[in-house]
Amino acid sequence: MKVVIAGGGFAGMKLARSLNNKPGFEVMLLDRFNYHQFQPLFYQVATSGLDASNISFPLRKAFHKSKNVRIRVSKIEEILHDQNKIITDQGEIDYDILVLATGADTNFFGNKQIMENAFPMKSTVEALQLRHRMLLNFEDVVVSKDQAYIDRLLTIAIVGGGPTGVELSGAIAEMKIYVLPYDYPEIDFRRMKIYLIEAGDKTLGTMSEKSSEQSLKYLQDLGVTVILKTQLTEYDGQTARLSNGESLQTATVIWAAGIKGNIPQGVDASLIARGNRIKVDRFNKVNGIENIYALGDVAYMETPLYPHGHPQVANVAINQAKNLANNLRWMEMKSNSRQLEEFEYHDKGSLATVGRNLAVADIPKPKMHFGGFTAWLIWMLLHLVLILGVKNRLQVFINWIYNYITYDQSLRLIFTEFYKPRSVDHLGEKKPELVAENTPA
Repeated sequence: MKVVIAGGGFAGMKLARSLNNKPGFEVMLLDRFNYHQFQPLFYQVATSGLDASNISFPLRKAFHKSKNVRIRVSKIEEILHDQNKIITDQGEIDYDILVLATGADTNFFGNKQIMENAFPMKSTVEALQLRHRMLLNFEDVVVSKDQAYIDRLLTIAIVGGGPTGVELSGAIAEMKIYVLPYDYPEIDFRRMKIYLIEAGDKTLGTMSEKSSEQSLKYLQDLGVTVILKTQLTEYDGQTARLSNGESLQTATVIWAAGIKGNIPQGVDASLIARGNRIKVDRFNKVNGIENIYALGDVAYMETPLYPHGHPQVANVAINQAKNLANNLRWMEMKSNSRQLEEFEYHDKGSLATVGRNLAVADIPKPKMHFGGFTAWLIWMLLHLVLILGVKNRLQVFINWIYNYITYDQSLRLIFTEFYKPRSVDHLGEKKPELVAENTPA
């Protein structure tokens, strides 16, 4: 059975590893990058807490001893499901089973102006871009004499009060308190403002009321201004206009307000659900197509426990991949002695961290809530377990211990090779701009 897996994220990697060296399978894993990205820690790369290599793991290294898994760095351009073939930028590939585990990308909800000027954070490259931009802004503050320009550079707005927005806001706030005043003694960081803008009426909207209330208090204690029941409607690179009529002068808007599935061409529009997700049955098989499956963020499955689809989190993707691997093994054996297993997700809990010793955790069975140091410790241990590679786990752990003891990170590096001059600003100075290409939507 020739299985082609599109995407090296949590779902794709778990499926490939579950079929690794299993007789009867020939597996090809495709991704546009040659490494697996640990998305939950992108925000720590963006805020100089971790190096990009700490949360990235080479796909080929994961299968050094594999006899049946092969890697291709390529991007799917079109699916020809009637021919059991996909078209990639590297050529055509045939398959018996195609598994779409292409994940999700930033959803700007059709606002092109915000898409052009705000920073997304759905890849390692984008996290690095954000880190470089923020560090360069501080360098500009040091030499600038224009007070309005300085205030704009020292104002950061994060849009979206989910886990990514909350964690990023807290990390930037801790940089402001513990790190930046020592790096830049010339700057008065009392002028630095951090805003978290959320359209709903609470932060961490998918978690319990206790977690929402606690996370809000943690953010406010760190100096973050949280604006609820408000949307960002316009952003031209200098002025952010809000739905409540207010406006913010800011050079940095970070968009963490929504995601949408990455769907290749060739998937019928009738199969696409809300959030740009592909409709699948209880076995993760795309509706109406016998040999194409979808997993993780890109899959939309309705079940009794989740009638509106599963949450787009790593644990769902991993468990769907486990279930599909078991089913594919039974299919390959052509055994009628056992029926294929339907998928159902049993939530084991939710976690989010705000800062040092500050986190929230919800456990559904038995119904429990943790906050503060205990939740923060659980959050750290869980993420260490999920990171691929012993070396990466060790590096992340050492970085966290070092940061905890010293209140500092050592990764605030600006690599000017990443930049080229852009248009002259109102001060007559040329400002640097990234040349690394944004990940396509």
